[in-house]
Amino acid sequence: MQGLSLRTQARLWYWQRMSATVLALCVFVHLGVILYAVHSGLSAASLLGRTRGNLVFGAFYALFVLACTIHVPVGLLRIAEEWLHWRGKSAQLACLAFSAVLAVMGLRAVYGVVM
Repeated sequence: MQGLSLRTQARLWYWQRMSATVLALCVFVHLGVILYAVHSGLSAASLLGRTRGNLVFGAFYALFVLACTIHVPVGLLRIAEEWLHWRGKSAQLACLAFSAVLAVMGLRAVYGVVM
């Protein structure tokens, strides 16, 4: 990545791999929850009834959202550089802004389902 030091590139690589590990675990658990809900015949109302006030559920999905907010912008920065030839501070700021929007929207959804 042009404009980024080798140290910064290594850190971005590290954080994307670590967030990918968390995301893999979260997706696995999320799919398990979906399968359980479908096989149990739970309705949307009963699902929301189970999630209201459930702080473990909220913490899990907040972790899921935060892992996405770390993982996605690093990948977008690489895509911006390689496919769009968009480099520099403007690309970095755009990816950072996207990360902030993703975090706000995701955490707002978790709050809405849990609280």
